[in-house]
Amino acid sequence: MYGKAFAPEYQGALTTLSVNSSLTDVLAAGTEQLRAAERAGEHGEAARSGLAVAEAHRRLGQVGDADRAWKASYRAAREAGDTAAMAWALWSGGTLARQRGAFALARRLLQLAADLGERGGDIVVRGYSLAGLAETGRIQGDYEAVRRLHEQLLAEARRRGEARHTVWALEGIAQIHRNTGSYDTAYALFEEAAEIAARAEDRRGHAWALRGLADIVSVRDGDTERALALLSEAETTCRTMKLSSALAYNHKMRGNVLYRAGRYAEARELYEQALTEFRAMSEPRGEALSRLGLVKSRARLGRDRAETAAELAELAVVLERIGLRHAREMVARAQEEFGVSDDALEGAGAVVVQ
Repeated sequence: MYGKAFAPEYQGALTTLSVNSSLTDVLAAGTEQLRAAERAGEHGEAARSGLAVAEAHRRLGQVGDADRAWKASYRAAREAGDTAAMAWALWSGGTLARQRGAFALARRLLQLAADLGERGGDIVVRGYSLAGLAETGRIQGDYEAVRRLHEQLLAEARRRGEARHTVWALEGIAQIHRNTGSYDTAYALFEEAAEIAARAEDRRGHAWALRGLADIVSVRDGDTERALALLSEAETTCRTMKLSSALAYNHKMRGNVLYRAGRYAEARELYEQALTEFRAMSEPRGEALSRLGLVKSRARLGRDRAETAAELAELAVVLERIGLRHAREMVARAQEEFGVSDDALEGAGAVVVQ
């Protein structure tokens, strides 16, 4: 039903790159091709090789370089009069904006990308851009608004036999079910995603699916060792492909698993590691979630109650400002867990006044 996964963002002379190519290899090949295209005055090829450069920088957590690269790709595509290439550049820019926590900008760029993709007759970039919009809403916790779009995109991907996009949609729907407490459904969807990704040789999608399975195995079954084994398998892929963001989220999830098992000192170390990684790549969502885990671990290890209350209050304000509804609810649950709700409200008020 599904063919081998491919990476449509590797275009022009870079179509020989695999979906599993190391990001450092992608960056090297893309940069070389981009320079050659610029020397030859080939704007279309510069736009397409520049897209690969932008995506490699983004996934490596090099956000400043990624921002410059997607904008240069867009300018080259506009110079070439290539509407589809313009759409791909905007998709890259919108995806970067979401990664940086600029959700309003992400939605604007991704909608423009979807519109240009439709106008340029490129159904793949249109699908990727709509998927980006759906993922933005899901990350913010706006589940009802984007569940139908996820399901629509899943149906389209299945119909076309696009393994990579099918895996993405399954994982997105699974995450919604996980976050709303439907663990069995979430597990089945993550499991299907893992199977399809493995058959299609989509190692990135497989690593994310394993992370999802580990989460369910931990929270539903209390099977700490199996969860850690799944995360170790996923981590091998993340390191091989140089998937910086996925690796940081893997470490954050390992912290979650250890925290649930009552292994608070170990959890604290993993959260500290993930926090450092997220800060290095300027990813505010991952940073905030790692901070939350770190606060909870320190509280379990005897940290002063007032300090816990103050940091949870600050996190609540940060997440409110970013617009992460589900994560904000997680902070509220933590405030209840440690009995600092009233303290936290007072602290939050103090932060807002400042």
